[in-house]
Amino acid sequence: MMRQYSSLVLVLLFVCYISFSEALTGFSVELIHRDSPKSPYYRPNQTQFERVMDAVNRSMIRANYFRKSSVSLQDIAETNVVTINGEYLMGYKVGTPPFEIFGEIDTGSSLIWMQCQPCESCYKETRPVFDPSTSATYDHLSCYSLECKLEPFTFCKPEIGDKCLYNTVYEDGSRSSGELIMETLIIGYTDPPFRFPGIVFGCGNKNSGFFHAQASGVVGLGTGPSSLINQLPDKIDKKFSYCFPPMFSRSSYSSKINFGDVAVVSGGGTVSTPIIPKGQETFYYLHLEAISVGNKRIEYVSREFANIIIDSGTTITFLPKEFYSRVVSAVAAAIPNKPMKIPQKPYTLCYASQFGKLTVPVITAHFKDADVKLYAISTFSTMAPGISCFSFLPGETPIFGNLAQQNLMVGYDVHQRKVNFKPTDCTKQ
Repeated sequence: MMRQYSSLVLVLLFVCYISFSEALTGFSVELIHRDSPKSPYYRPNQTQFERVMDAVNRSMIRANYFRKSSVSLQDIAETNVVTINGEYLMGYKVGTPPFEIFGEIDTGSSLIWMQCQPCESCYKETRPVFDPSTSATYDHLSCYSLECKLEPFTFCKPEIGDKCLYNTVYEDGSRSSGELIMETLIIGYTDPPFRFPGIVFGCGNKNSGFFHAQASGVVGLGTGPSSLINQLPDKIDKKFSYCFPPMFSRSSYSSKINFGDVAVVSGGGTVSTPIIPKGQETFYYLHLEAISVGNKRIEYVSREFANIIIDSGTTITFLPKEFYSRVVSAVAAAIPNKPMKIPQKPYTLCYASQFGKLTVPVITAHFKDADVKLYAISTFSTMAPGISCFSFLPGETPIFGNLAQQNLMVGYDVHQRKVNFKPTDCTKQ
């Protein structure tokens, strides 16, 4: 994976609000786009072209990883997973007394891990590293525990005793390994915050590669057993949602990621499509039936019912080459302007036009039981002043990226196996 992927680099800063009564009804965390002036990753001297190309490069690396992992997941002690370098950070606390952690969230993997003392070999982190020996609620997991047997990245070494270990290897060679533990997770900056006891974490003593110094590890939101979504209480009901505001704007738009009852997406304009299970994979698969460009419907012929991944960490939408060719031809035919050639790959359809002044057709993604309309903000990107490019690309692994998800409230109901979409002005969320 290369740890630098999607253009959508949002930062999950602090819990914006948490509603607690006798039963936990849900909580929300602020989302800030990486390129927003509010983001700690914001580089004011970076050009629009550099921002977009960074996003494209990260997306292509991530898509390449998805292609490999879709055919190589095996029950072995070492397995590849995906994470996102700096795309989102989620602030939470762990242990007793509470210790503050900022973890990169990832919908394409499941393990929640953090750097831990004693650090045999750790990447340089700007914040203190968690020491489990100082926590009254720390407990190691046995080799014989159910949690140690559920994931492909766990294993044991009899010579070091009855401790469940893990080893996670990333596409660029970055890795984390250590002990699987149970700890108390504390979410919320209200008084009192909410506590989740007995959450499974990876306590990484050997972590190396392209991890950001401001991040303490990774928070997995995928479909695996150790995912944060699958470990939260039943009253959260395995629901989360997000709403992405325009990502390449200099405006300081922010939004939220929601969990529990507050994550329910409903009301006028809401459509729903099933999440399709696919073996042991941790990704969220959907069934894409067709794409319409204006009134022209282009059928998507696929051998698999689970034929596209919806991913919050990949910016670009990737389509199989032959299908992409038909879609991009229809888009070009629907735009009166003459396309221009630019030397920078991989974009194939660009126009000499300011964004907003280009007449762009509405593109509809026809998922099973759900037609999702995509407008210019979700299908075209400004590469440079006066240059707009179609932001879909050909790729071996079909992915519905986060640029296409802008101004949509996207709700995941993992328990019911469905994703809901609702047209929304995400700048007001």
